[in-house]
Formats: sequence, structure tokens, C-alpha cells
Amino acid sequence: MRPFTLTAPTDPAEAVRLVASAQDAVFLGGGTNLVDHLKLGVTAPGALVDVTHATSAEITDLPDGGLRIGAAVRNSDLAADQRARERYPVLVAAILAGASGQLRNMATVGGNPLQRTRCVYFQDVTTPCNKREPGSGCGALGGYTRHHAILGASEHCVATHPSDLAVALAALDATVHVLGPDGERTLPFTELHRLPGDAPEGDTTLAHGELITAIDVPALPMARRSVYRKVRDRASFAFALVSVAAAVEVADGRVRDVRIALGGVAHKPWRARRAEAALRGARPTAEAFEAAAVEELADARPVEGLEGGNAFKVRLATRTLVAALRDLTDRGEAR
Repeated sequence: MRPFTLTAPTDPAEAVRLVASAQDAVFLGGGTNLVDHLKLGVTAPGALVDVTHATSAEITDLPDGGLRIGAAVRNSDLAADQRARERYPVLVAAILAGASGQLRNMATVGGNPLQRTRCVYFQDVTTPCNKREPGSGCGALGGYTRHHAILGASEHCVATHPSDLAVALAALDATVHVLGPDGERTLPFTELHRLPGDAPEGDTTLAHGELITAIDVPALPMARRSVYRKVRDRASFAFALVSVAAAVEVADGRVRDVRIALGGVAHKPWRARRAEAALRGARPTAEAFEAAAVEELADARPVEGLEGGNAFKVRLATRTLVAALRDLTDRGEAR
């Protein structure tokens, strides 16, 4: 039994103060990831600060037609919101592709993007892991790498980020509201997560004690015609081998604008800016989609390992991206 304290403040500033004042204190949202880690021995905080009543559980309209999603909104409530379903189907589809109904009822929008990797070496405390214990080595290298990164990895870590919701938020140019010991700040969602480099123990750019209070999704008319496509080993309750969040606007037979993010391929949700640049102004054909995918994955570095490694992910990501874009354009939905 590992003792810890549990508090549940109703004021976000008090929650921040409690965590910032102790290095072994952490925020607790839905707990769907943190509680697992407590059981596995991956983490052993001395204090848990429950923030589900300290942040908003409301979804409100923004003046530009976007949505502000309180950090305490449950994933299932966001997926059921009619405004989200009409304006951002990619967001709803990503939520429904993750976990199970029971877990979506517990998971929060503020906590879900902060969940940690499901790398088996990270979760097994008997194996070396630089993310869990800096300097201990990476057990995945030369090991079982089927689910590991092909983009942005380093010699210190090849883990992938697990959140489906985060991939959609990256594609939608969402903005994160944060409250910390030094006050409030906002940052683009694409800057919330970081690549491993030589310090893989850090998943995000948040400082200790910084709390996500809300996430804004801006008005994006083409997001009304958006998709989330996820490839996994089984039909449900499985993390992505590769996933794609995409929205496309086509006018006069050309791609006027496009948003793409990839999941299951990197330490963070991967915004596919090379592919976007390659597609703007192009005709919406399967050949153009494949060329854009090849451009995006040009720097992919598969990891060799047991049972063949993960080189298959390069082709899988290409095919999944092409399929997602064709979903939007073949039926004329992007026009």
C-alpha cells in the first residue's frame, strides 16, 4: 500500500497552488490512465488533487462560431453534443474510436490529451525505460516495436502518443487555456506535446503545476465535412497503429484548403504540414493524395525489432491517409 493524500478543491487557483507546492503532487481528472499507473507502480505521487470540480464541465459557443470545451467535460458528453456533431464530426468520431463507453463516461477533455504512452516497456517496471526512469535505457529498441514511432523518435525513446482525441484537436488548430503558478496563458494545441529528444520523460510543454482549464476549437467551416480513420489490431478497445484526422475544402476542382493530423506514428499527435502544403492547389485525386502522403513520410524511420519491427507503418500510414481523403472527396462531400 502506497499512502497518498487526496484533495478536491473547487477553485482552479487553489488546485494549482496545491500541485505547484509539492513536486510529488499531480492533478487527477477522470483517472482512467493515472489510476492504472498507480496500480502498476509506474508512478507513486504523494498527493492527488482532483480537479473535476475545479474546472468547467460546460461546452459554450465562441463569438466566431467555435466552441470552448471546459477541461472537466466528459468525453462522452462532448461526443453527444449536437454542436460538436454538426461542426466537428472528426472530433466526435475520434472520441468514439477510443476506449469503451464506460471509460469515455469517466475521461475528461482536459485529461485525455495528457494520457501517457501505452508502450509496454513504459508500463512494465521490470524493464528499462528512459521515460519512466531517465537514463535507464529504452527497452523497446531491439524489442517489440509494432506499435512504436516512425516519425520524430530519438535514440532515447520510440514511444507513441495514445490519444485519439488529441489527433483531431491537432488537425482542428485548437487552442489550450492553461492556469499555472505564474498566471494564465494560451498555446496552440500543436505546441502542447513535445518530441522525446534526449529528455523523453517529458510528454508536454506544461510546467509542473500548470493546469489545463479549457480547450477552444475555432470556427472552421470545412470541419463540417471531416473524418477520423483509425487502423488497429481489433475493432474496439485498442490503440491506433495509425490514425488520420482530416478535413478538406475543394473548389473549382482544386484543393483550396486542408487539415491533416496523424496518430500512432510519433511521440505527439503529428500535424502533417508537408502533406497539407503538397495538396493545396492540387486536384483531389488518389495520385495526389498518395504523393502528399509520401512527402509527409519521407523522414520516417521505422524501428527494427522482434516480429519484423514497424516498417509496415509507413505504407499503412500512406494508405490510411489516402483512404481518409478519398472518404471526403469521392462522394463530393468536400465541395
